[in-house]
Amino acid sequence: MSDTESIDSSSLLNKPVESIVKTDIEIFESDKLVNDAIKTLQHKNSRSVLVSHNREIIGIVTKSDILFKVMSKGKNPSKIKLREIMTTPIIAVSPKTSIQDAINIMNKNNIRQIIIISNSSVIGVLSRETIYDKIHLLNTNITTNLISGGPVCIINPKSIALTKSHEDTHVLSCPYCSSPFDTKESLSKHIDRLHLGSGALEGDRRRLYE
Repeated sequence: MSDTESIDSSSLLNKPVESIVKTDIEIFESDKLVNDAIKTLQHKNSRSVLVSHNREIIGIVTKSDILFKVMSKGKNPSKIKLREIMTTPIIAVSPKTSIQDAINIMNKNNIRQIIIISNSSVIGVLSRETIYDKIHLLNTNITTNLISGGPVCIINPKSIALTKSHEDTHVLSCPYCSSPFDTKESLSKHIDRLHLGSGALEGDRRRLYE
């Protein structure tokens, strides 16, 4: 099981931002033109660039900044400098800040991205989109395993309602996490692998059902 499949959304939100932060950041001097940033954003498929002055980060320019402050107003991006449209000051958090706290900070300040700093150095940028993409991928992987019959340990069994049809009256559930299984064999493998350790149930597995 991959790391993505072994946790649920709640666990992900409790993880530190350093676990998903994008460290491949783009930095431009404040006197660079918006058009230069646009080319880099398109080439790197990025959502923002950081703006610096004398090697110090002083602002951030996002795709939204370019769209609403330049393009929608009919301005020429090859004549507008980044310092004219950048957002400043930048909201920053430490690498150990939880993802949930980062979301709360973005909500409070009505922003979509924050920077991660450590010892006065910028180590990356975290956006709402990155967080949502991670959650979507996590949920997709768990759903795929459930549909395919793979043994997934449901973190919160109370959120799963197990329904039995007339033709299927022998659905089994894990005594540890209540995950549903169709056969004793698949349930046994699930408990062996996720709850008791590899090989713990090798031998007489009938004891599980006594």
